[in-house]
Amino acid sequence: MHNFGLGQRGHVLLIAGDAATRRRSVQVAPSANLAALGMVEAPVLLNSDVPCDTTYLDGARDPNTVLTRLRTAAATPGPLMVYLSGRLTVDRRGGRLHLALAGTTAGSVRYTALPWGWLGTELRGRPAGLTTVLLDLAADKAAWPLLQEYGSLPATPAVEVYGVVAPPGWSGSGNVVSCYTRAWIDQLRASPTRPSNLQLHALAAGAAALPPGCIVLPSALELGTTGPAPFPGAPFGRSGPDEGRPLHTVVTPASTPGQGWAGAWQAMPQGQHALVRGPHPSELLPVEAAVRLPADGLPVDAQPQLSDRALQHKASPAQDPRPHIHGLATSGRHLEAAALAQAWEQHVLQTCGTTSLEAIGWVEIRADLARMAGDFELATQLWTRAATTRMTRQAADAPAVHAAAAGALYCWTQLKDRNAALGTGPDLVRLLRSLPSLDARHLQLTQQRLQFLHREPSHH
Repeated sequence: MHNFGLGQRGHVLLIAGDAATRRRSVQVAPSANLAALGMVEAPVLLNSDVPCDTTYLDGARDPNTVLTRLRTAAATPGPLMVYLSGRLTVDRRGGRLHLALAGTTAGSVRYTALPWGWLGTELRGRPAGLTTVLLDLAADKAAWPLLQEYGSLPATPAVEVYGVVAPPGWSGSGNVVSCYTRAWIDQLRASPTRPSNLQLHALAAGAAALPPGCIVLPSALELGTTGPAPFPGAPFGRSGPDEGRPLHTVVTPASTPGQGWAGAWQAMPQGQHALVRGPHPSELLPVEAAVRLPADGLPVDAQPQLSDRALQHKASPAQDPRPHIHGLATSGRHLEAAALAQAWEQHVLQTCGTTSLEAIGWVEIRADLARMAGDFELATQLWTRAATTRMTRQAADAPAVHAAAAGALYCWTQLKDRNAALGTGPDLVRLLRSLPSLDARHLQLTQQRLQFLHREPSHH
């Protein structure tokens, strides 16, 4: 824990906005999240042993009430954590982001919701390194297009922002603690020493069952590489000029897939791991292989045609997160490696689509990380999923499909737990049956093992 000196006080401000719902199912239950966080000691949340105050705001209906509490918290001289949970929405007239409060409706946003810009205004003057904002939010249908345009959630450089924003189509998990907040609390309790906020975020994002397309903050790009933060100097509101827009990474598939898990870590050809900038994403003009892409730059199925200049320019190793992730795994830091890989997968899912070859590549990386960690059940599931998804984009006899199927089969043979083998075996058999050029002995041996496991008495 940090000691910021005598005479300083810290502050924890927990704000519950309006619940996010979809067709009567609860996506985010802010009150449940606040109750769970309230069970964690404030010094642990702050990562500081200075005296601190805690303020709970649950059920507030007046944005000025929230502003007063926020202003008081921002004036504290010591460390500050602000937690916000609820629903992001947009006012119809101004088109600006708001945090919906209790009783906010589509027509009353301007009067009953907290403008997102107020948060940045109050926190902008805080000393660097003393302020953390933790978010567990869901966006409604009005706010989601704006977030897609940003590619992130606007932030001010004076604040460290961590959290997730779920998309509007997600059905949710009910009136319980959200998976991200629960994972954050679990990691705090499980760690013998208090991890940094960045480590907590990476571990929580990796452990939580986040919905597809969920926005993860910081983005995978910021987790895996160094570089300027999105929206430099911008308040919590509309983004500034184009050069202030968030970075996206476009990872195009390697032209010659490798075999098995070796292919998952195959180095990108020159120029094929670059950051690109619109409005013409098909013309890559690398500046040290790193330029910017507006959030709406590439359609799901786009495969950029590399210019001669791009092909001649070798991509900077710092832009490819895979060596770093692989290094974490080989040094035994499996949880961190898995968390970073899952964050990158979420980023690519948003950018390229769920069935894109880029997204499949990250499923395969996660599969190999699970194998390296000894989690053969998860590895089998991921390799099977990768091979099955590949067949929606590639021929069943494609080398990459066979390589993924081989990975699934190998990991399944390493399963010692009977229930795990029985649970993953049927999907594997269906996959092997769909491969016309597969050696028939592989399918036969898999079916025989499954039959034996079904006959074998359970020891539980």
